[in-house]
Amino acid sequence: QVELVESGGALAQPGGSLRLSCIVYGGNFSWFIMGWFRQAPGKQRELVAAVTPGGGASYVDSVKGRFTVSRDHAKNAAYLQMNRLKPEDTAVYYCNANSVRDRTTEYWGQGTQVTVSS
Repeated sequence: QVELVESGGALAQPGGSLRLSCIVYGGNFSWFIMGWFRQAPGKQRELVAAVTPGGGASYVDSVKGRFTVSRDHAKNAAYLQMNRLKPEDTAVYYCNANSVRDRTTEYWGQGTQVTVSS
């Protein structure tokens, strides 16, 4: 069984920073593409950032230059460093794991709330 446990969501002021963590239990972490999604009220869930097993990263245009996605294979963990936060970043953030060996199977974290407000 594969489980993803997220942490790090909080209330932040505009211009502030937060770091989200996702710990993966079970499975083979080295085979997972790790993604971060977010869903704001009234909006569809969107892919924010992703990192491949080799460390290659991609981002949605709205967070480029502000967010950094990374992974630590020794800790079976993925991270999302969020800087210069904006109110538009307010959402529930979800960690996702997708195996490169089985692309039909994916796993989700429980979600963590990020609120950016003055």
